[in-house]
Amino acid sequence: MIKVWTGAAEAGLLDRQGGRGSTFAYLPGTPSARAVSVTMPVRLPSWSVPFGLLPIFEMNLPEGVLRERLRTAFAKATGTFDDFDLLSVVGRSQVGRLRYTGDQEQLGEEVPFQSVDEILEHRRGSDLFRYLLEKFASYSGISGVQPKILVRDENAFAEMEHTGHGLSRSYKGATHIVKLWELNEYPQLAANEYFCLTAARKCGLGVPPFRLAEDGMALVIDRFDLRLDGTYRGFEDFCVLNARRTDEKYRGSYETSILKRFGQIANSTHIHEDLEKLFTLIALNCALRNGDAHLKNFGVVYDDVQGEARLAPVYDLVTTSLYLPKDSLALTLNGATTWPAAKELRRLGETRAGGTPAKIRQILERINQAVLETAREVKSYVKRHPEFAEIGPRLLKEWEAGCATSLRG
Repeated sequence: MIKVWTGAAEAGLLDRQGGRGSTFAYLPGTPSARAVSVTMPVRLPSWSVPFGLLPIFEMNLPEGVLRERLRTAFAKATGTFDDFDLLSVVGRSQVGRLRYTGDQEQLGEEVPFQSVDEILEHRRGSDLFRYLLEKFASYSGISGVQPKILVRDENAFAEMEHTGHGLSRSYKGATHIVKLWELNEYPQLAANEYFCLTAARKCGLGVPPFRLAEDGMALVIDRFDLRLDGTYRGFEDFCVLNARRTDEKYRGSYETSILKRFGQIANSTHIHEDLEKLFTLIALNCALRNGDAHLKNFGVVYDDVQGEARLAPVYDLVTTSLYLPKDSLALTLNGATTWPAAKELRRLGETRAGGTPAKIRQILERINQAVLETAREVKSYVKRHPEFAEIGPRLLKEWEAGCATSLRG
């Protein structure tokens, strides 16, 4: 049995049910503000699913390499290693406001220290990859097929001494997300994402601070859910918001599962601003040829589960067509997954995001300009980094094709 915590307070108990399912029940007297999700208000009846975990509890489970490493490490002790077991391992350190412990345990985060500057500066290649995975795998409640780990950086506390701003040294949780890649799996994927995030920032979208390692082997991103007082904002991805499991992340449309669903749950005075940003992000994914913009790669953040939900900062943005030449949209748009023409995106912005024709054209022009400006930075990076000389021009070719079709066509 697993105890579920929201905002460092007990909320309820999660347990297996039947052969393969699970059930969650709120503790008696749990206040409504301690609900685990905007989709799961506090109530007396339990919440149950016949297979796996409810989407909110599955949301941060590692996938791919990280999941396999944890399975190998813990399966011998547990005999099996399903989603419930995985959550019990990584549950103390998660993205968002939920935490998990044994039903008789108290909550406490103790993520080890790791210098972010060391990750960015050292050229340790696969040795760094293995070292970080071994040290931080069990502290990394964060989803994704590519390996991501959560680390606690010493320098996150130093600012407080000099400026009066920063985290208290009593904070024991993770401060940064580190994204790693195997050398030969997806060449230069860290630089790929770095420049895609750069383009997003130039579009005026919210992007957490991010840095690329000198050898291009890691991308370090500040957590966007962490407040300076060491507490956490709520975060939920669109798999959770659409009541879908992770293996259903490619099921849905940008019109209904993203834009319409956001309008239904936002409960915000900033909804028109956020819908414009959400449309901008969808269009940018098309321009950059990111075929992995699925339900888990969009999210909302909130300070009060019953209050306003805002569009989450941009994350997991890459040009996938660089590695998968026949890649297409992750979700449907206008009933298809083919890369959309500009007129289709204009129609989407006008009908689903509430923009005027002039405003939508302006957004597409702004995206095009942001990509062009970022392309100049890519060319400069190629000159300084010979290892990017083969990938860089191909990346720019994909961007030009994406912009020509989806922004200017």
